[in-house]
Amino acid sequence: MHDIFPLAVLLGALLWIVRRILSRSSIRDICGPEPESFWLGNLKQFFMRQAGEGDFELQERYGRIARLHGSIGGEYLWVADPKALQHIYQASGYNYAKQPERRALSRLHSGHGLVWAEGEVHRRQRKTMLPAFGAPESKALLPYFIHISESLSMRWKDILLASRDFAKELDVTEWLSRATMDAIGEAAFDCQFGALDNGGSEVLRAYNNLLPMVLGVPTTDGIWKRDAMRIFNSSAIVEWIHDRQTNDVLQRARECEQMVMKVAKELVSSKAEALVQGKGSRDIFSLLVKANAAEDAASRLSDEEMYAEMRTILLAGHETTAMALSWALLELARHPEVQTRLREEVRGCKRGEELSASALDSMPYLQAVLREVLRVHPPAIHNFRQAVRDDVLPLAHPITTKSGSVLTELPIQKGTRLILSIAAYNRDPDLWGSDPHMFDPDRWLDGRVKKGQVVGMYGNLLSFSAGVRGCIGWRFAIYEMQAFLVELVSNFEFGPTEDLKRLRREPCGVVAPMLEGEQAVQLPLRVSLANYDV
Repeated sequence: MHDIFPLAVLLGALLWIVRRILSRSSIRDICGPEPESFWLGNLKQFFMRQAGEGDFELQERYGRIARLHGSIGGEYLWVADPKALQHIYQASGYNYAKQPERRALSRLHSGHGLVWAEGEVHRRQRKTMLPAFGAPESKALLPYFIHISESLSMRWKDILLASRDFAKELDVTEWLSRATMDAIGEAAFDCQFGALDNGGSEVLRAYNNLLPMVLGVPTTDGIWKRDAMRIFNSSAIVEWIHDRQTNDVLQRARECEQMVMKVAKELVSSKAEALVQGKGSRDIFSLLVKANAAEDAASRLSDEEMYAEMRTILLAGHETTAMALSWALLELARHPEVQTRLREEVRGCKRGEELSASALDSMPYLQAVLREVLRVHPPAIHNFRQAVRDDVLPLAHPITTKSGSVLTELPIQKGTRLILSIAAYNRDPDLWGSDPHMFDPDRWLDGRVKKGQVVGMYGNLLSFSAGVRGCIGWRFAIYEMQAFLVELVSNFEFGPTEDLKRLRREPCGVVAPMLEGEQAVQLPLRVSLANYDV
């Protein structure tokens, strides 16, 4: 670590302590666990666990609102109340900004694009990007997803047919990562990355496991250093510090940026030239270049922003989708009755007709399985926000404070830091039934899923976030995942392996499958050719 870090933290800590002395917290009376230490507060017990475990414990002990202690006397409001979340995500939108140090981290993997942007910059970028991600545009990409899923299927069949019993243990995450990279290449950029044909693809090497690498599996040292950055309360300062540090993580991020920038510049130039010649295609980036050209000069994305948006699309459309599909195959392996029922529906609907968006919509059990996977295994388990002005949070469930007051709304002071729990919301028994920790697609069909407060943008889940910062490509992701599930479940049977006894759900930017005692992202499953008598 560069020597600038401890000096910067010391100076920042002094300024932060002065600010703390001059202000009084509005959440000091909220119930929550006692801090384990002054230096780390509750952060170690909350973050250094498998994904969501800290959230579920808070949910069990304190309900849907709790106060957490951060490092060196800091504090967070943990929020899982549906009404409060709806207010933060939808009603207030830009009044709850990303925490500055979190913005600085997003710059490492996505540049100054949509994930990093705030306020008017975010509103301008999102407005320009939206036309490329509408429902018709996303449906038009389905043939790309079908083509790549069939390519993956062919490669697996070749492997299985060469094995002794037509079955083999495969690291499905590694294969899905390659396949979704090819899918995002064709659908988003009209490029062939060749990740399935050649696992050593330059783009794949740059992006493979990028989020787990940059954000990392939580460690005591990493948690403290990341949280200590909050004392600066400025993404620009944290970015300045990052730029003057040298370590393997930052070097990997810089190498990725250099490689993708080269590809991005070529793409922007070629798409712009094609647009001038009237030859623009229907891939996402072509639509984005076209939409950007139609904007007035003040609203138009700069070249740097266009490059950043490409990095954002690559990351969001590749790694998060590969992880979600991995968890889907795991649950099918664990629940053979679900797998068989899904296979029967898929084969029945596929028979004699080309797979289309309407055909996918006609498979209710497929929709239920996908929703249940995203409910139990959201790609990210938290969003981190900070109030930019004083506010009042409405509550669906009243809370009792430490002093005994019963609150139906909670005053929030400017600067209050919030941890919005996607994990806890997605397993709220009041929303999803009395067994929210169980994987059961039937809950979406038998009435256990309750209607009412609408927070999330897909199935009322928070798996794609919500509001002005909701995932712009959620439709893209849904069609992609459906295409892969239909193809893979139709042709293969998935079963557990002995290694799954060591499986961990690690929260490292995305919820990634890893094995106890190993560092690599992996999910070994037994894959065999499916019986066609079904």
